[in-house]
Amino acid sequence: MSENVKVTEIFGEDVFNDTVMQQRLPKKVYKDLKQTILEGKELSLEMADVIAHEMKEWAIEKGATHYTHWFQPLTGVTAEKHDSFITAPLPSGKVLMSFSGKELIKGEPDASSFPSGGLRATFEARGYTAWDCTSPAFVRHDAAGATLCIPTAFCSYTGEALDQKTPLLRSMQAINKQAMRLIRLFGDTTAKRVIPSVGAEQEYFLVREDKFLQRKDLIFTGRTLFGAMPPKGQELDDHYLGTIRQKISAYMKNVNEELWKLGVTAKTQHNEVAPAQHELAPIYAEVNVEVDHNQIVMQTLKRIACQHGMKCLLHEKPFAGVNGSGKHNNWSLTTDTGVNLLDPGNTPHENIQFLLVLSCVLKAVDKHAALLRESAADVGNDHRLGANEAPPAIISVFLGDQLTDVMNQLITTGMADHSIESDKLETGVKSIPEFMRDTTDRNRTSPFAFTGNKFEFRMVGSRDSIAPANIVLNTIVAEAFQEACDILEEAEDFDMAVHDLMKKNFTEHQKIVFNGNGYSDEWVEEAKRRGLPNISCMVEAVEALTSDQTVELFEKFGVFTRAELESRKEIKYEAYAKAINIEARTMIDIASKQIIPAVIKYTKHLADSINAVVAAGVLEVDVQTELLKETSGLLRETRDALKKLKDVAEEAAKLPEGKESAFFYRQQVMPAMENLRKPVDELEMLVDKEMWPMPSYGDLLFEV
Repeated sequence: MSENVKVTEIFGEDVFNDTVMQQRLPKKVYKDLKQTILEGKELSLEMADVIAHEMKEWAIEKGATHYTHWFQPLTGVTAEKHDSFITAPLPSGKVLMSFSGKELIKGEPDASSFPSGGLRATFEARGYTAWDCTSPAFVRHDAAGATLCIPTAFCSYTGEALDQKTPLLRSMQAINKQAMRLIRLFGDTTAKRVIPSVGAEQEYFLVREDKFLQRKDLIFTGRTLFGAMPPKGQELDDHYLGTIRQKISAYMKNVNEELWKLGVTAKTQHNEVAPAQHELAPIYAEVNVEVDHNQIVMQTLKRIACQHGMKCLLHEKPFAGVNGSGKHNNWSLTTDTGVNLLDPGNTPHENIQFLLVLSCVLKAVDKHAALLRESAADVGNDHRLGANEAPPAIISVFLGDQLTDVMNQLITTGMADHSIESDKLETGVKSIPEFMRDTTDRNRTSPFAFTGNKFEFRMVGSRDSIAPANIVLNTIVAEAFQEACDILEEAEDFDMAVHDLMKKNFTEHQKIVFNGNGYSDEWVEEAKRRGLPNISCMVEAVEALTSDQTVELFEKFGVFTRAELESRKEIKYEAYAKAINIEARTMIDIASKQIIPAVIKYTKHLADSINAVVAAGVLEVDVQTELLKETSGLLRETRDALKKLKDVAEEAAKLPEGKESAFFYRQQVMPAMENLRKPVDELEMLVDKEMWPMPSYGDLLFEV
């Protein structure tokens, strides 16, 4: 983008958005499509043909030659199969460019090679992608040229969800229905929909591409499996919000331009806490669109990095000893008329609808804490959660002083008659303008924090889809709303029933509220006393997917069937075992082929040096001898740890896929990996840097 081009002129230029549809579609077709998007009205094939034709013409004007159904299978990344617009050649030898409504609405990728958790056998190959018209199509420009990308759901031949989008759309229907019941009780007769809105903050690392390519662990696993800390890490806090280096600024500018063209509202960018770590945050969007946008963000971050001679790392913990990366999921509920159900207003104690919604959210999070924890469970996130750099693995809710005070008033008296008011911020500097500070500070140690008019779920891993967390949030809150509406719709005295219900919810679920330091050991003990679950790792979290309570919840709202939940559990166990297996094999490969040979070469160099000194008649070789002895001892320790890792990895490979295998990798293979890393990292501090076979942490973190 040249300096003379305005953001407003390029924003959304590669998106088949509402403006484009209004311009290109006949009025009746546009109206019917909008009703499909907003109300779920069925769209006829004739209408789809018209839309498909105009979408194709628009895409061709953008340079597109191919289209793809862009979907999100349970692999952790997006998938696509490209088809060109050309049809069979004409007698003249020319070809036509066509795209039918049938091709727009339905695709048929091979389903057998995607994870299904036993829902589909290998020979059962048929699966379908179905157009999600609520998320706009877009044209992506890359080395392949221009491609029309059509967001779609992905399901099996028998109708089970094999993706992230299908259950997300189901959960949006569930919370919309129950939230509409609730706001109708409070007299809202104009709103037609309640939409979960989300903004996903994305953290990431940037490293030099040439350094990246010298690290097999980064190439194969996305994280460093070996590495000693450099003399300086993040202890000075000088990188956080520091001046962005010119090379990184150029990268961010390029990323922003690409995202703006695709309609992604990239707004905030800054340096994060760790060296070489950064963050990008968008403005809110409807959750279904934001899930797609976040996938676009991650793909764009990685693609543009390559154009700048860098690699973007999205692993939750690419470097031991410095902060890992997360993805803060900012969730709220908004009507189509613009009313935020989580906005407390200036006097929260008088905002009865808000207080009821708040009490329902607390109830939902407390009741389904284990399920919400599972929604952020990931093999990489195990290295990050609870490490004094991210939320603890214990689910709790931060409300802040003002709302906690209102909650306590309702619990003790059944009524709230005041709210803590804000006051002026006193800086002691007369030249600084006066302003009112917020009534509540923020708490960055809380996994689920109220931050003004939304809840920030801070546990999601940096490379994970935000769909699972929002599926859970939508559904558990829908359940709490349903239970509240069932009571209130039958109440003779509505006002009294609301106050009684709020008091009941706050009283029974106040244990989930914690405003203190989530990093402290005292909180771990306090949470245990309160009966809050502390689920430390992914393999322990997965069981929550198929508990009777979870199955009942999801089946009640049609979000998941028991079979779909069982399949997802199996997929997660398999993914965990496979990820750790790859890491273990990578460590074995690096240690065997690179590290041990390098250390042997160094010890030979030391021995030759000692012999040369002795031959010269100089007897003082104590330093060299001690160094050789220390290095040889660590080399022996490395060899023994390597043999142990090989043995347990071979044992793990013999186990059948599933829960037993996942737990074995967690309990046996991972400790063996740590035991191998320890002496290797010590050796890195002894061996001549010129002989060490890979770039150090210092090279990676400080030479971007």
